[in-house]
Amino acid sequence: MSPSIFDGLSSGYDLGMLPLEWAIFRRMRRQAFSLDRGDVLELGVGTGVNLPFYGARVRVTAIDASPQMLQRAARRRTQAPVRFVQADVHHLPFADGTFDTVTGSLLFCSVEAPPRALAEVRRVLRAGGRLVLLEHTRGTGLGAWLTDRIHPLWYGWNGVCHFNRETTRAVVEAGFRGVREERRLLGIVRRIEGVK
Repeated sequence: MSPSIFDGLSSGYDLGMLPLEWAIFRRMRRQAFSLDRGDVLELGVGTGVNLPFYGARVRVTAIDASPQMLQRAARRRTQAPVRFVQADVHHLPFADGTFDTVTGSLLFCSVEAPPRALAEVRRVLRAGGRLVLLEHTRGTGLGAWLTDRIHPLWYGWNGVCHFNRETTRAVVEAGFRGVREERRLLGIVRRIEGVK
């Protein structure tokens, strides 16, 4: 994932996302990221919008490829202790079996090689560890038609975000067990969970 576009977006990202946050994402973030204990790795922490949901007994390692995004995230108020690391999701700088949970939101649309990134996620998760994602994906029914039509224009404009990624399928193909999802907005927005 190239950090350059995200460096440029860091200052206005939260404001641009505000309508979607209030309409749909805030509630889904609370459900997905209200963890109360353990070692958590958050992939692509961005401006840190998930950080306030983690409980005080969670130890968070937050990574992002963009130094500007990490600077914004470091200003976010949180109960949990957070360590910030600039890193690429394709090459996680952590030992095997380091984390109880790996989380991420609105990330896998922009990951260059999802299978490679998910293999890294599996590597750093402990046995029985959980993956928790909040993503926009290729929708279902009318949502699939919409995302497929919008994708060429969207990707042509930003060059990194795939509007119609099949992220749930990628998680299953990466070997996660018990994969389940909550779908919203014609299946375009999904909370995806799986176990190593």
